[in-house]
Amino acid sequence: METKILNIKGEEIGSVTLPEKVFSVEPSRELLHEVTTIYLQNQRRGQANTKTRSEVSGGGHKPWKQKGTGRARAGSIRSPLWRHGAVAHGPRRHSFHVSIPRRKAKLALAHALSVRAAEGALRVLDGLAIDGGKTRQVADMLKALGARTKSLLVIEAQDKGLATASRNIPELKIMLPTQLNAYAVLNCDKLIVTKGALEKLSTHWN
Repeated sequence: METKILNIKGEEIGSVTLPEKVFSVEPSRELLHEVTTIYLQNQRRGQANTKTRSEVSGGGHKPWKQKGTGRARAGSIRSPLWRHGAVAHGPRRHSFHVSIPRRKAKLALAHALSVRAAEGALRVLDGLAIDGGKTRQVADMLKALGARTKSLLVIEAQDKGLATASRNIPELKIMLPTQLNAYAVLNCDKLIVTKGALEKLSTHWN
């Protein structure tokens, strides 16, 4: 499978053969659904926490005697029934993390990349030359590539100038090949990959 190589002006300057193991896989809806669901679940922090009656301060004594007062029996003023008391069956701090086998995550990524390639949403860039960290340069590049909506840009190495130039473009997300996952690929309208990043990505399947 071949695709065009473009420059930042959107002009075709060549072509490249996409590896079949990465971009020509028959996608599985079930696998992609499972992996993306697990990814989203792992983003949950699980920090909500309420105190049980053993954690609420005070209430170390019985508020009144058991019998003879005409009132209901009470053993502690920190009971869930009392104001300023504990919370019964409230949320507790815990982890939502679910592990996923690396081979399954890698296969799901190949399925997601194949979906984007089949849809014609993949753009391969010859390289990036962003001088001075100007947002206009990145905006013009996205416009030339037909990627004015939600886009994912995959680069081969960290670029401080590019990070500065793109931070005011909310619909653009930048990732390295090692950070790529199935959810990120499926959650964009246009996938832009530099030629160097494509080579790094391909070696991951060799």
